Order: sequence, then structure tokens, then C-alpha cells
Amino acid sequence: MATTSRTLESDQRAPAHARPVWRRLALHYVEMVLAMSAGMLVLGALRDVLGFTVAFEERPGAHYLLMATDMAIGMAAWMRLRRHGWACTVEMCAAMYVPAVLVPLVWADVVSAMAFMTAAHVLMMAAMLAVLVRRRHEYAH
Repeated sequence: MATTSRTLESDQRAPAHARPVWRRLALHYVEMVLAMSAGMLVLGALRDVLGFTVAFEERPGAHYLLMATDMAIGMAAWMRLRRHGWACTVEMCAAMYVPAVLVPLVWADVVSAMAFMTAAHVLMMAAMLAVLVRRRHEYAH
């Protein structure tokens, strides 16, 4: 009977231990989204003031790449501030560019520019999540 009691106790402790790890990963994910949003807003506005913008309607692929660069710079700055290593910083920033594989679909008129932008953001968030899960041991501290 004592063995059963120990087993139940250890089973009840395992999820409690796992919860803080997943909470930390979720917090990191939110931090990354906020950092990339800040980068997009601040750097995008700066580019606009300096006249270095590309019209979304005319060149959705180029517009996305500039936006992804703004997001990656904001994310990289935040990750380095939080003392993350270069490898995981570069890998997380690379996730911003994964959706570029969809640009030929816009060129071929298979998808509209707006459908591309929607799909690009969904794919980008999924790519970020994949990096987060892959390097969970580095982000969970």
C-alpha cells in the first residue's frame, strides 16, 4: 500500500514541476512577439520617415522582407539584452524569414498579397514556436 501512495505522490509532483518550465517558455514567446512588434513599429516608422519603404501593394515580398528585418532586429536586441547566446538569437531571427518561401506564390498569382501576408505571419509564428521548443532548455531558465 505504501508503494501505491508514493507512486501517486510522485505522479502529482511531475506536472507541477513541468508547469513552470512551460510558463517560462510561454513568457519567452510573448516577449519575442512584443520585441518583434516593437522593432517593426519603431524601425518601420524610421524607414518611413527616411523614405526607405516599399509599398505593400506593389511589392509584397520585398515589403515582407523589410518588415521581417525590422522584427528580427527588435527580437535580436531583446534576446541579447536578456543574455541569450548568438546561436539561439540567430536561429530565432531566422524564423522571421521562413515565410519568404511563399513569395513565388504571389509572383505566380497563386495567392493574393493579403493572403500571403496572413500565411506569412502564421508560418512565422509557427517557425518561432519550433525554435522555442527545439531550444527549450535554453529558454526555460
